[in-house]
Amino acid sequence: MPRILAMADLHLSLDGSKPMDRFGDLWIDHARRMAEYWDDAVTAEDTVLLAGDLSWARNLSRASADLDWIGQRPGHKILLKGNHDSWWGGIGKLRETLPASCEALHNDAIEVGPWGVVGARGWLAPDDPIATTADARVWHREIERLQASIADARKRFDATRPLIAMLHYPPWLLGREPTELFTLLEQAGVSICVYGHLHGDDHRYAVRGVHRSMEFHFVAVDAIGFAPVPLVHYDEAT
Repeated sequence: MPRILAMADLHLSLDGSKPMDRFGDLWIDHARRMAEYWDDAVTAEDTVLLAGDLSWARNLSRASADLDWIGQRPGHKILLKGNHDSWWGGIGKLRETLPASCEALHNDAIEVGPWGVVGARGWLAPDDPIATTADARVWHREIERLQASIADARKRFDATRPLIAMLHYPPWLLGREPTELFTLLEQAGVSICVYGHLHGDDHRYAVRGVHRSMEFHFVAVDAIGFAPVPLVHYDEAT
């Protein structure tokens, strides 16, 4: 039975312009290890949700090797933009360029077997201690993107179809109140939420497990052993 899996923060740089080992021994040769774990765990019938920060490339041309690496991995891949994905430009051009096994989630919803996938990148919440006025503008744009994604799901899918949300930024941090992003997901009846973005000591802020009827999966690769995390089998849709 096909499965849906997830991971985030691949931080690929196959052209060698930004090797990740500068961030510690954990990241040494991480692309090779990720490929081995992915190829061993994922079948061609599975779907892998990639929740942002996929490549360090500065433009789409420079990202080609990293996107090809993703395309060569087994399974159907759904890509989401992260805060470091500056190569992710106009969605039309991007969709023309992506490998055949990849889709980009952008202001819409995607059907995966009996599930619907919605989402948006997210951003630093306005009440975060380090948030600026500029951050607030991006935050409100990301709210609109998530609203558009949910609206597309409601328009195209039956109301009983279960939903998985993928974000890059966490919609909720331990020790803080849930953000407006979480409220939108909750109102939409999202069953599962995957996200990344947090690294190193910030892993401790990640919300995991079931909270208020939503199942949270924190899937930054340095927190999950660089292997895709299984979420559900297709037949587990409820």
